[in-house]
Amino acid sequence: MTPLYEGKAKRLWATEDPFTLRMEFKNDATAFNGEKKASFENKGRLNNAISNLIYGMLEKEGVPTHFVRQIDDTNVEVRKVTILMVEVIVRNIAAGSFCKRTGMAEGHEFSQPIIEFSYKSDELGDPLINDDYIREMKLATPEEMAHLRSAALKVNELLSAFFAKCGLRLVDFKLEFGRLLSDPSVIVLADEISPDGCRLWDLKTGERMDKDRFRRDLGNLMEAYEEVLGRVKQNLA
Repeated sequence: MTPLYEGKAKRLWATEDPFTLRMEFKNDATAFNGEKKASFENKGRLNNAISNLIYGMLEKEGVPTHFVRQIDDTNVEVRKVTILMVEVIVRNIAAGSFCKRTGMAEGHEFSQPIIEFSYKSDELGDPLINDDYIREMKLATPEEMAHLRSAALKVNELLSAFFAKCGLRLVDFKLEFGRLLSDPSVIVLADEISPDGCRLWDLKTGERMDKDRFRRDLGNLMEAYEEVLGRVKQNLA
């Protein structure tokens, strides 16, 4: 297969079908816009399994995604999309960069979810942008932005309820969307949903079960991901 793209956590490969790709989950971990790097055995396998299970659940709940099928432990077949250069961040609880920007104490629960948008650009550090920026940069139409907001809130509602069943609190997470190559009028959820892009805290202990264990040098990153996978499997059985 022909390699098309390699990012910080995944590789994309062309297939015989012009409308599908093979997406490979790597074992690499990065933080702080790539300044901190490491590799963990089984990270690709765990993120692939978690993301596929969650995308399958979301599809059943009426959220269209790029997911087609799991190929093996680290590879998945996905529908080819043109990624919107607008990353959507949903925050339920104050944490991470939100606290750094505002000075709000970590752990404050918002009265309703906060939605943020960032410009997908590693070179610029994925800066926060708003609807006016997006309009003038021609990243998405007003109708597409309304869809992104609506879809993100629906995903947040579904994921918050599901992770609560798993004994986890969904603190915040990021989403990527893309226009289907086969039908650019259709926007679907793309990339992945895993502990790499979600903050998940244990409901009983408050223990971090996500990539903050790597960011903060807490250790036991793969053990936390294994635990998340086990809980996801159990609650989808």
